[in-house]
Amino acid sequence: MAQTTHTEAPGGPQGGGFPAFRFETYPSQILWLVLAFGVLYVVMSRLALPRVAAILDERSNRISGDLAAAAKLKAESDEALAAYEKALAEAKAKAQTIAGETRDRLTADSDAKRKAVEADLHAKLDAAEKTIAVDREKAMTNVRGIAAEAASAIVERLSGSAPSAAQVEAALASVSK
Repeated sequence: MAQTTHTEAPGGPQGGGFPAFRFETYPSQILWLVLAFGVLYVVMSRLALPRVAAILDERSNRISGDLAAAAKLKAESDEALAAYEKALAEAKAKAQTIAGETRDRLTADSDAKRKAVEADLHAKLDAAEKTIAVDREKAMTNVRGIAAEAASAIVERLSGSAPSAAQVEAALASVSK
């Protein structure tokens, strides 16, 4: 066997070249290409593609189901939100009604207590005014008596003789008019 370099094709320098590029091997290459393509096509169309199609259909169905479930849950949450807002509005209205009733009741109670306290104070004020009037009359009586005694003492001291009680009363009456 002859020695060839690694760049030379087997069979010598005259018969060389890459077999796929040699014209005389084209018919057999085309035959094997058609056979390989046919087998690959049958395998892909019968086994792989139906599995891929089934997986895609399953995913599509799952996505559609998930979207439908999400839409249903959204509708339910919207209904729950509307019910919550309605209940909240009713609770606020009821709280305002209760607060108004409580305020009115407390105002009425306060007014009643205030009126009772005012009536009590008016009664005490009337009693105090009567007591003051009585005490003033007593004081005025005492003042008149003191004034009579003081006037009698002053006249006696100045004139040397004491005036009569009738004279002192007449003088006091003319002054107090």
